[in-house]
Amino acid sequence: MRQFHIALGAGIIFGAGLTISDMVNPARVLAFLDIFGDWDPALAFVMGGAIIPAAIAFAASQRLRQPLLDGRFYIPENRIIDRQLITGAAIFGAGWGLAGYCPGSAIAGLAFGHWQPAIFIIAMVAGMWLHRMTRDLSEARATAA
Repeated sequence: MRQFHIALGAGIIFGAGLTISDMVNPARVLAFLDIFGDWDPALAFVMGGAIIPAAIAFAASQRLRQPLLDGRFYIPENRIIDRQLITGAAIFGAGWGLAGYCPGSAIAGLAFGHWQPAIFIIAMVAGMWLHRMTRDLSEARATAA
């Protein structure tokens, strides 16, 4: 239960940061991506504001045996860049560029009662479900062969 409350608190802080920086506004994100038009650098500052403390925390974590609020660190060990990673990144980027939402900003945007983030989240969940169904089907076929 303690981990749930810690995760919930982190999510609330993350959502508040997205809201304060106006990254829940898809027009702000799309203006950042429009480098040949009316470019808005705000997202670059938000990313820098997140990357710098994360890099410091990651460097500090290398000196610790375990995190303060958990029994172990959860650091990805897979460093392979494969087709699935590239495809997933491309789909994420295309969705972000078309809709102006990423999963975090869409969930934070729900707090304002707008319907657009809800449509994005429904489409995202449907895509995740479709991926899982096709993956499970292809794995079943490979096992049967």
